[in-house]
Amino acid sequence: MPDAILHHWVGVVFVPGVNADRAVALMQDYNRHSELFNPAVQQSKVQWRDGDHFSVFLRFRMKKIIEGIVNSEHDARFTRKAADRVYSRIVSTRIAQVADAGTADEREKPVGNDDGFLWRMNTYWRYIERDGGTYIQCETISLSRGIPLGLGWIIGPFVTGIPRETLTFTLEKAREALVSPR
Repeated sequence: MPDAILHHWVGVVFVPGVNADRAVALMQDYNRHSELFNPAVQQSKVQWRDGDHFSVFLRFRMKKIIEGIVNSEHDARFTRKAADRVYSRIVSTRIAQVADAGTADEREKPVGNDDGFLWRMNTYWRYIERDGGTYIQCETISLSRGIPLGLGWIIGPFVTGIPRETLTFTLEKAREALVSPR
């Protein structure tokens, strides 16, 4: 893909003593994602819900040498395949970089006319109860702008490292929230 980088990562975490329903309920609690997954998720809100189908707003913060803030909207669908098995598919429907975030001059840059930290993102979650707990697998596929010639030394670690680190962080935080006492 010219002028773009495709990131594809898969991670799995085991959460002992937790059933799939509880794990899914946590991930469907989008209004709390900014609390659960802070600082990576700065704001979160369910725009609408129809059963296991959601429209969600998330503001992501990506920081590594430089910082990028994006507002994003996602279509999320959860499907139960069996009593112990659930899948979800979350697809970005809109991603816009935020300029001057947190200031009086905050504004969204025009979609597609930004620094290209995150252009598209699909996330696939799989939950399966086994071995006295639940295995949670997350697969992310994201698209970002390619690295301009000569800037790889400063931008490269940001663009290539953030997707993997975000996946690891999200799985660790989900596990932490599920095993901590309520």
